[in-house]
Amino acid sequence: MNRILMLMLAAAAVAACGSLPTIGGLDLNKVVGTAKDVHAAVATPEEDEEREMGHDVAATLLGASPLMADAAVQKYVNRVGLWVALQGSRPTLPWRFAVIDNPNVNAFATPGGYVFITRGLLERMNSEAELAGALAHEIAHVEKRHHLNALKKDARMRLLGRAGSAALERAGTESEATERLAQVAGMAKSLYTRGLDKSDEYEADRVGAILAARAGYDPYGLAQVLQTLDSVNPEASQFALLFKTHPRPADRLAQLDKALGARFEKLGPRPSVEQRFVKIVLK
Repeated sequence: MNRILMLMLAAAAVAACGSLPTIGGLDLNKVVGTAKDVHAAVATPEEDEEREMGHDVAATLLGASPLMADAAVQKYVNRVGLWVALQGSRPTLPWRFAVIDNPNVNAFATPGGYVFITRGLLERMNSEAELAGALAHEIAHVEKRHHLNALKKDARMRLLGRAGSAALERAGTESEATERLAQVAGMAKSLYTRGLDKSDEYEADRVGAILAARAGYDPYGLAQVLQTLDSVNPEASQFALLFKTHPRPADRLAQLDKALGARFEKLGPRPSVEQRFVKIVLK
């Protein structure tokens, strides 16, 4: 396990031991071989394989940017993320949350429960409810296995243009480690620079809002983040990848309002927890 992921595991352990919030580099251009395509196209990963895949994808993503060197912020984000994740359908996953020291505005999740948010996005938030909403969106991607399903779909599409018999003849001649690393590189290149289907993003918005509400937060925290993103210049470099891989914030807001607009009216006011967020993150 590389040093960065060891630090993430340590941060997650510290967060798990603490009290939950009281509501108030791999080469990304490496070509994936035919043998890997065959394996990815026909295999049905169980949860342990999903976790292993997520570990390798996380290592790939972290190869581009280091973690933010602020233990208090990392612990805080882990606590909030873990509390929200426990409200979902996969609470037993080894959830790990981390802030990447990158000025660009984005967030990522990998199979198995790794969730990343960039410093650039975190600094544009105003409350813990907004943080919970953004993390809940990524948690929903993991719950629904969006990235895992997209990887397998992509593997099948690439396989169509190959000679199946030759691929099968080659399959098994390379080590598991080489196969896994190549699979990770393919995932990081084709998926995290292209993005998921719009339907997956809209579903993650809906599920994420519900998870945040179950955790006791203002369910409109994610909507507030989207409103902030809708007001920025989409041509600015720090938003380039986010807007390339996600639907427009205005479209996401419209879909979210259509699906859940009246659903939360009966809940009454929920806390946003601005003071704690400002004290820890915007200090």
